[in-house]
Amino acid sequence: TFYTFLFLYCASAGPQIDNDKLYKYSYSAEVGLNRPTGSTRGNAGFRISSDVDISLVWRNSEIQDEQLLRISNVQVESAGKRSRKHNIFQGSSAESILGKVRLEALQRPFMVLWKMGKVIIHFIIDLTFCVILHGCGQYANDAAKVREDADASGKCLVEYKATKDQVVRIKHLDTCKTQEMGFTTHSPVLGVSGKSASETVITLENGIIKSSDVEETHTLSVNAHHKAATKVLSRYQRNVKTNHIEVGPAEVAGKDAASVVKSLDDKLMSVGVMGEKVKTKCKGCPNLMDTWKAVRSQLELDSLSKAEAPKSFLMLLHSLRKASKSEILTVLRNCSKTVLPQLVDAVTSAQTSSSLAAILEFLDFSKKEGLMLQERFLYACGFASHPTENMLHSLLELSQGKIGSTDIKESTVIIMGALLRKLCLKGACEVPTVVKVKEMLLAGPDSTQVESEIQMYLLALKNALLPEGVPVLAKYAESEVGAFSTIAITALQRYNPELITPEVKKMLNRIYHQNQRIYEKNVRAAAADVIMSSSPSYMEVKNLLLSIGHLPHEMNKYMLSKVQDILRFEMPACKLVRQVMKDMVSHNYDRFSKTGSSSAFSGFMARTADVTCTYNLDILYSGSGTLRRSNMNIYGQSNNALLHGLQVTIEAQGLESLIAATPDEGEEDLESFAGMSALLFDVQLRPVTFFKGYSDLMSKMFSMSGDPINVVKGLILLTDHSQVIPLQSGLRANAEFQGGLAIDISGGMEISLWYRESKTSVNNRGALVVIGNVTVDTDFVSAGVEVGFETEATLDFITTVQFSEYPFLVCMQMDKTTFPFREMVSKQEKLPSGQTFFSKKSRDQLVPGSEFPLHQENSNMCKKVFEQAW
Repeated sequence: TFYTFLFLYCASAGPQIDNDKLYKYSYSAEVGLNRPTGSTRGNAGFRISSDVDISLVWRNSEIQDEQLLRISNVQVESAGKRSRKHNIFQGSSAESILGKVRLEALQRPFMVLWKMGKVIIHFIIDLTFCVILHGCGQYANDAAKVREDADASGKCLVEYKATKDQVVRIKHLDTCKTQEMGFTTHSPVLGVSGKSASETVITLENGIIKSSDVEETHTLSVNAHHKAATKVLSRYQRNVKTNHIEVGPAEVAGKDAASVVKSLDDKLMSVGVMGEKVKTKCKGCPNLMDTWKAVRSQLELDSLSKAEAPKSFLMLLHSLRKASKSEILTVLRNCSKTVLPQLVDAVTSAQTSSSLAAILEFLDFSKKEGLMLQERFLYACGFASHPTENMLHSLLELSQGKIGSTDIKESTVIIMGALLRKLCLKGACEVPTVVKVKEMLLAGPDSTQVESEIQMYLLALKNALLPEGVPVLAKYAESEVGAFSTIAITALQRYNPELITPEVKKMLNRIYHQNQRIYEKNVRAAAADVIMSSSPSYMEVKNLLLSIGHLPHEMNKYMLSKVQDILRFEMPACKLVRQVMKDMVSHNYDRFSKTGSSSAFSGFMARTADVTCTYNLDILYSGSGTLRRSNMNIYGQSNNALLHGLQVTIEAQGLESLIAATPDEGEEDLESFAGMSALLFDVQLRPVTFFKGYSDLMSKMFSMSGDPINVVKGLILLTDHSQVIPLQSGLRANAEFQGGLAIDISGGMEISLWYRESKTSVNNRGALVVIGNVTVDTDFVSAGVEVGFETEATLDFITTVQFSEYPFLVCMQMDKTTFPFREMVSKQEKLPSGQTFFSKKSRDQLVPGSEFPLHQENSNMCKKVFEQAW
């Protein structure tokens, strides 16, 4: 702040400025932008300096003083030390940068109303004062913590530490309340963290301020990669000049401050201490159509696996957020069919009222044409970083209207569950639309007899994770329909263990131990998973271990692998499992020597200082050797938060007739079926069916090409953080962090009766780009720093089963290819005259590929499989 030092003249007894005196100070303010580890010499930014004269104009004994400040010799220069060649301020004067009119306004005296040590009102002639010369303060003689009235950085908690010749003023910026609220990604793992500090040190000499130094810092970093970080450094220095006190103008008589100001200069206008947001006009910036023409070639299907695709996606996103509805519709209606799905992703991800209105007008959900575009819109809504009530309301109206496709109807309701959860996490759980959707989803499963609709509502509840949904899911977990049970139980597994009540645990134990009726193996296995992950009791763990040996053959092996995985990976239940295993009845050779092909394994994909990424693979087979369930999960953990990044589940049943095998107990009458379900970044998507029914199976068998079926493909806005940082100087730093992901997840199943071999595959391909920038824009100079990183990666999970003999051979492979990783940083400064400074640096590296380790039994089997194939 230009005159925050005014608070130094005020104690509880009143101000220290005398009549007929002129106080002279030199002032400098600097804003620097860089990485937190960067040298200040490399900062992008600018520095303002001037001389300041302070004199008393008018005094009211009841409301204290009002001062007239005179500013002269304003100068603007670079914040970093650069050569003349790279210094855009070299040879510039204050007049050439600010303009003659504005400079004259700055050099013209202005006034402030100062009441009890606080600036209450500014009387100025140009709003530029609010950007360059801004501030207010409070001075206390004793150590204290007070909440000061709003200034340029908001209403904040301020702490004072006072000694005889020094006052230290610490502003706790994390307590500041401002009117400008930004937004951030709901998941801390994908989000951005900030740290701020502000300290003012004032030196006194004989009751007069000798110097005042303020340093304010704001650091923002990407949680998943803290090296991608920016720092705003704002410094202010005020020093008393030699012969700093001269004879000044006499005090003016008057009724009140306003009348005195009017009598002295009727062109001055009053402005509050919060300052005005200066809107800078971007000259020569491209409009939406120009941006679209520049990036559309990078968004073609063939380019989606390249980092240029998400980079272009983010560039387009910025332009879309500034565009009107009509501009967006024009681009949508003039787009080629090959790029249109990616444009729909971008328009929906913009999450503005204009973009939502445009896309809803463009898509016709009453028709069966354009189903891919409709689903891409719905998925983009599900992945929305900061959804609004209006978005949820639009989907509610859509679900209640005419929809041409049942698949789209299901996706609409399922995604409404995801939006419901995100809005509740934002504290909007009681807004009217959320309450209405909540009631709809909770009542949904009991409101219909159609199996597909019941599954739809259960999947929506799996996304919503409502505490009120636990009893509904518990009821359907015991359903006679295996699909209902599986969805309900896997939904319960996503809840906080505290919400898994004793009644729910009893229900899960009934299912696993089949106390009331026989259940399918995959249902029982899912129930066991929830029991073990929900703070199990000693007897629950003991009963699970005692069941091993009395289960169907492959389930014995699955449960044994599950217990061993809990111990090896040191999961929360491992201590209790070890305690139970001290009992030889529960832990003996007969029980722990069961053989089979089913398995459960967990491991680390990556461990860094910022994020821990883990995976687990669970595979359950039927006694005949055909796949029953394959489940792959990837989790990310950062900042004490967990993100379920990916879950791909392939389920199959009723395939025994193909190889003339006998089904397991309770699965004799199951219809032939195979399908795939995906959960991506905490959002459950609509499952995909490979085949259903024997006739469909046979037709697929003879027409099977081996090509994978797409589960999800598109552009996702992962990280989305927008923040305005009000600096005490009145300047504003605008921070934008966005992360875009181009993703392609597909899966397939091949069955060869001739070779008696089956193969299932899950292919994950993606390109990720995260860019963060902080800019300080005024209408006389702008500066910014941009940091980021990008990568392209492939992860394949393949399971090969040879069932020509028993025991059948199973080989699982999880491969990560070698991938590039690039980090970037750039800085820029620009003057209205067009003079620009720009620098960019990057660092590239190749991360070697690898095959993720699984258990030793799998390695042995893979050797046999490939030896036979060879």
